[in-house]
Amino acid sequence: MTTDIATFAGKVIENVEKVIVGKREQIELLLAAMLCQGHVLLEDVPGTGKTMLARSIAVSMGSSFKRLQCTPDLLPNDITGVSIFLQHESRFEFRPGPLFVNILLADEINRATPRTQSALLEAMQERQVTIDGVTRPLPRPFLVLATQNPVEYEGTFPLPEAQLDRFLMRLNLGYPSQEDERQIIKNQRHSHPIETLAAVVEGQELLSLSQQVTGVHMDESLEGYILALVQATRTHPDLALGASPRGSLALYKTSQALAALQGRAYVIPDDVKKLVFLTLAHRLILKPESQLRGRTSLSVLAEIVERTALSLG
Repeated sequence: MTTDIATFAGKVIENVEKVIVGKREQIELLLAAMLCQGHVLLEDVPGTGKTMLARSIAVSMGSSFKRLQCTPDLLPNDITGVSIFLQHESRFEFRPGPLFVNILLADEINRATPRTQSALLEAMQERQVTIDGVTRPLPRPFLVLATQNPVEYEGTFPLPEAQLDRFLMRLNLGYPSQEDERQIIKNQRHSHPIETLAAVVEGQELLSLSQQVTGVHMDESLEGYILALVQATRTHPDLALGASPRGSLALYKTSQALAALQGRAYVIPDDVKKLVFLTLAHRLILKPESQLRGRTSLSVLAEIVERTALSLG
């Protein structure tokens, strides 16, 4: 079971690394989220490869891919699609928007207005959109990879808590090491490697592999550990809002997926500890006085992980 998942992931990672250098861990984590059919928020400074990572993943899986550049003048219909009246036939014809795709890259999502951001909510949660009273299912798999710049906030619209909660995971790539950056320069000396990248797996396999992920064993002691971590966020004095039950599920499912990617049929404590920051941090809201003291959601989570004991049954 897990052999199929590890083989699938290995092929994709090896192929993506032809374009994205030195970020194997981030690629693996992104694949773990995709195996859970979850959406990912890529948050980092411009130029670190967020867009290229999404495109490389899509090409490697032979999946349909569209890039949506979010701007303040973007309208909901620009995302979902619109019905056009065909005068010579006296009927309306639906023209699907960029949402009708396997992998959607919503670039700089925080530059879109709240009205447009909300158009993504139904699509991300229900995998469908309702237009002119008609509900239309989206292709499967359907995954949203959204990017945002954490440095420049002028002219942006921060994502509300309800929408942040829809993202299974928040990732950042970070700057490459000097040696990795040297390799990037060499790889792109004559042309960009994305231009010659080819599919190595079938994207539709994600659906069947996702079902296999649910069979990865999670010991009851680890289930209790996950619940204790989440409960601690709801009672911590520095937090105004703790993680929701959707956060518990996110940590549970991604732990299973990460174990399967590494060829294991069982989850270990390190899987949970590695993913707790990626799946819960963006769901927490700090109290204003805690922010003034320099506290962050990551530092609070680090404290919670340190204080929460794992009881082995």
